[in-house]
Amino acid sequence: MWKLVNGKLIQTTDVSRVKFRTNISKSILEQLNALAEEHDTYVNYLLENGLENVLAEGIILYNKELRPKDRVQYKTTYDKDLLENVKAFAKDHKLYINDVIEYSVQLIDLNNNIKGSSYKNRIEK
Repeated sequence: MWKLVNGKLIQTTDVSRVKFRTNISKSILEQLNALAEEHDTYVNYLLENGLENVLAEGIILYNKELRPKDRVQYKTTYDKDLLENVKAFAKDHKLYINDVIEYSVQLIDLNNNIKGSSYKNRIEK
């Protein structure tokens, strides 16, 4: 992100975002990569949208027996407050965070509030 300070642009770190590492299904990641490219966005922005929708619904129907067997390590950044809410939601529902993340993919709404790839290069005052 960029900040406009005294008429000059200064590149800064977005403190509202935190790094997070988890394991997620490789096939789901491949689908998300294709979707992100098609819609000019990033995978983590798609996931954030899905996670917001999971939290908004407040319920999750997840069968632990059907967990994917093709999980790979995935590192990205998320909105700090959203990630904290997801952690609490996962704990309340006795699930792992990666279970909630994988479940959230089916709730991604491409017509509602997906940040574009240019969002990380925005200019704030």
